Amino acid sequence: MLSNFENEILAVAHLLLGGAFVFAGLRNIQNAGFLTQLMTTRGVPQARLMLWLGIVLQIVSGALVISGVWTAAAALCLVLFLIAATPMFHNFWDYQGPERAARINGFVGNVALTGGFLALMGQAL
Repeated sequence: MLSNFENEILAVAHLLLGGAFVFAGLRNIQNAGFLTQLMTTRGVPQARLMLWLGIVLQIVSGALVISGVWTAAAALCLVLFLIAATPMFHNFWDYQGPERAARINGFVGNVALTGGFLALMGQAL
């Protein structure tokens, strides 16, 4: 029954997955000072430059996923981004209590996003 809506379902998947990263990239612009400081504390060399490269990657790759242009390449970029960013920003092993739970949720969410991007890559290839 749902196979009649395969194209529509895939379009919504593109919109939701890509849109999440366009939104996150735009939100990160507002939090650039805090994020740069956090990345510096975590030992990231050239933290400000790396942050801005990450923001551009999020917005451009997210927009490409939404549009369906170069979907596999854009999804791969976002998978690589998630591999780098997840342990940096969702380091639940360094926390206890409610803060740990929140970071575990973010970690698991990023793992799920990685799965979604891998599915888009498989569909696009």
